[in-house]
Amino acid sequence: MKRVLMLVGDFVEDYEAMVPLQILQTVGHQVDTVCPNKSPGDTVATAIHDFEGHQTYSEKPGHRFAITADFEACNAANYDALVIPGGRAPEYLRMDQRVLELVRAFDAATKPIAAICHGPQILAAAGVLTDRQCSCYPAVSYEVTAAGGQYIAPAGTMDSAHVHGHLVSAPAWPAHPAWMRAFLKLLGD
Repeated sequence: MKRVLMLVGDFVEDYEAMVPLQILQTVGHQVDTVCPNKSPGDTVATAIHDFEGHQTYSEKPGHRFAITADFEACNAANYDALVIPGGRAPEYLRMDQRVLELVRAFDAATKPIAAICHGPQILAAAGVLTDRQCSCYPAVSYEVTAAGGQYIAPAGTMDSAHVHGHLVSAPAWPAHPAWMRAFLKLLGD
């Protein structure tokens, strides 16, 4: 069993939080979910993003997603890996210095990091993408390259994942099978 930390916030993408949580729990890993300014027992609102033929994704209300651990007490040394889902949450989470410090600590320890969709916005803000390959939702590609990373374009079906060292990245929830398969491999499953 590995201990995995998941960073979420209000309007995290529902599938990108719930599905990885359940996959990791199914194979026996302990996942702690945290959010700045939230306590265990609190929840965050989620959003469901879909690809319906518009020029960008649509957004619908999702479920309430439970917070299970205290963000302020989190220490990367107590975890084996980090998961950063997408949605709109990374947009504001990347402005929290404690979030960035936590991400830097996981990266410095070369612990597996799984980021999907808009999650790489946090990686870019933390300054951990220099000379790294990273996939993400195409609208985030500028941030990856501006942070010194190399953007890896997704498959046209958005179901691809990319591994570069201890970073597993993917463009959106259709990539869950490839993304989680690669992450589980890094975890030793």
